[in-house]
Amino acid sequence: MLEQRYRWKNKQLREHVAVIDGAKAPTMLLKNATYLNQTFRKWMKANIWIYGDRIVYVGEALPSNLKETEVVNCEDYFLVPGYIEPHVHPFQLYNPHSFAKYAGERGTTTLVNDNMLLALQLDKKKAFSLLREMRTIPSTMYWWCRLDPQTEIINEEDAFSHGNVKAWLEHDAVLQAGELTGWPKLLDGDDLMLHWIQEAKRMRKQVEGHFPGASPKTLAKLMLLGADSDHESMSGRDVYERLLHGYTVTLRYSSIRPDLPRIVRELAEMDITCFDKMMMTTDGSPPAFYEDGVSDKLIKLAIESGVPLIDAYNMATVNVARFYNIEYLHGNIMTGRVANINFLKAKDEPTPVSVLAKGKWILRDEEQTSNFKDIEWSDYGFQPLSLNWNLTMDDLQFSMPLGLKLENAVIMKPYSITFDVSRDEISTENDESFLMLMDHEGKWRINTIIKGFSTRVSGFASSFSSTGDIVLLGKSKLDMIAAFNRMKEIGGGIVLAEDGEIVTEIPLKLNGLMSEKPLSALQEEEKKMREALVERGYEHCDPIYTLLFLSSTHLPYIRLTPRGLYDVMNKNILFPTVMR
Repeated sequence: MLEQRYRWKNKQLREHVAVIDGAKAPTMLLKNATYLNQTFRKWMKANIWIYGDRIVYVGEALPSNLKETEVVNCEDYFLVPGYIEPHVHPFQLYNPHSFAKYAGERGTTTLVNDNMLLALQLDKKKAFSLLREMRTIPSTMYWWCRLDPQTEIINEEDAFSHGNVKAWLEHDAVLQAGELTGWPKLLDGDDLMLHWIQEAKRMRKQVEGHFPGASPKTLAKLMLLGADSDHESMSGRDVYERLLHGYTVTLRYSSIRPDLPRIVRELAEMDITCFDKMMMTTDGSPPAFYEDGVSDKLIKLAIESGVPLIDAYNMATVNVARFYNIEYLHGNIMTGRVANINFLKAKDEPTPVSVLAKGKWILRDEEQTSNFKDIEWSDYGFQPLSLNWNLTMDDLQFSMPLGLKLENAVIMKPYSITFDVSRDEISTENDESFLMLMDHEGKWRINTIIKGFSTRVSGFASSFSSTGDIVLLGKSKLDMIAAFNRMKEIGGGIVLAEDGEIVTEIPLKLNGLMSEKPLSALQEEEKKMREALVERGYEHCDPIYTLLFLSSTHLPYIRLTPRGLYDVMNKNILFPTVMR
C-alpha cells in the first residue's frame, strides 16, 4: 500500500475551495462561536465552517449552502484548539491507542510519541504499518526517532543500525530526533549519533535533549551540536539557562517530577514573563496519574500558578505547533487547520465538555462517542507473552558482592552486600530484597540484591521493563517463582505473590509490556498494585517508574542491564550477565 504523500489530495483541496463558493456544503457549522485567536491574543466571535477533517473558514460570514450540514450553536461555549502533548511515552502499561483515546476525550487531540518500544520490539516494516494504522484514528499521532536504546543491550547494533535510524528519521510522521538520553556519548565523540542529528536538521526536524543538571557550558555545547529543546528543567534557573542558549523549554509535571507549579513561581520571581518558547508535558506518567486529566490538567495548573490565561493555552497548543513546524495544521482555530477543537464551559476551565478531533465528535456533552474504533494488535506483532522456559531454584543463586541501593523512585547507588545471600529468604526486618534481571528468552540472567525497595514484598515479577526482559524481586525465592509462574500464565504482566498466593496483578497481554484495556480500567489495577506495594514497605513515589528505569543508563549511578551490572558514571560493566 502506497503512503499518501500529502495531508490532503488535490481533489480534496478543490472541494474545500468549493465550500467557500457554495458549490458544496460544509459538513459542520459552528455558529456564533467565541474562540481563542492566538494571532490577536484575544477571544473573538466568528462562524467556523468545517469540511471533513479541516477548518475551511473562520470569520463573520455564513455558508450559502447548508445541505446536510450539522449546525452547532456555540453561544454557551468558549472554543480553543485541541491540545498538543509534545513528549509522550505511550507505553507506560497503556498502549498508544488507549492513551490517545483517553487523552482525546479530555481535549489532548495531538500526541508526539516516543518510538522506543516499537524500535526494540518490532522490525521497521511492522512498526511503520502500526504508524499507518494510527493515522486512521481521530487523534493525530506524531512520533520521535530515538538515537540510542537508553540502556546497554546486546543487539544495539541491529536495533539501532544506521539503516533503521535513517528510515525512522525519514518517515513523515516523525517530527524529531531524540530524546537524547545518550548525549554523553555525543560529547565524547560519537560521530554516528552526530551524523543522525545532522540528518534530522537537514530534514528540518527538531532534536530534543534530555539534559538533567547540565551546566551552562554543556548546554552551549549541545546546542552547537544540534539540540533544539529540553524537558529536564527542575528549577526556574534551569529554564532561564536553557532559554538563554536558545532552547525551547518544556515544563514538566509528572509522577516523579511534579515541577511545573514551582518552576512557574520561580520564573515570576526572576521576572520572566514571556512564555512563547515554553511548552508543557506530563512525561509519560503511569495510568493513575491521569485521573485528573492530561494537557487540560497542565493548563489548569499553569493558570493557578500564575501563567496568564492565554499563555497557558498557548503552551499546550500553538507554541508546540510552531516548535515542530506544524502550525499550518495544528495549534490554532484558523482557516486551513485540522478541525481539532475543544468546547469549554468557562475560559479558565480547560477540561472540555465536547471535543472535535479531525472533525469528528469524540466527546459530545461529556458523553463518549463511538468514533474511536478498536485496533487488532496481533496484526502488528503484539500478542500475549509466550515463555518456553521455566524458572528454577538453580536460577536463584545469589553471590554477587555488589548490589543496588534505591535512593528514590529512580536513582540507584552501588551498595556493598554484607550479609549471607545464599539463604532462601531475607528477613523482613531490613529493606534488602533479592533482585534478578532475566532474558525474556531465558538465555541469560544477572542476580544481585536491591536495598530500599521494600521490607515485606515477598515475591514480585514483571515483564514490564525498559528492555522487555523479566524483573524478579522479593524476600522469598519460592514466592518469586510463584509470581513468575503466574506472570507467565497470564501472558505477561506485573504480579505480586505472598505465601504462595497471588495478591494482585496487572495483566499486560501485548508482548508483556502493554495492556489492551481502556485506561480507566488500567488505572484501577495500577492503584491496587501500588497500594499493595506501599502496604509492604515501598516508600517511594512511583513503583512503575522504578521498574521501568531499573535498566536505564541515562540516570545515575548504577543499573541492571542485559549486559550486566553497569556503572553509569564510568561507563563500564562491573559484573556481566551469566548464561544459563
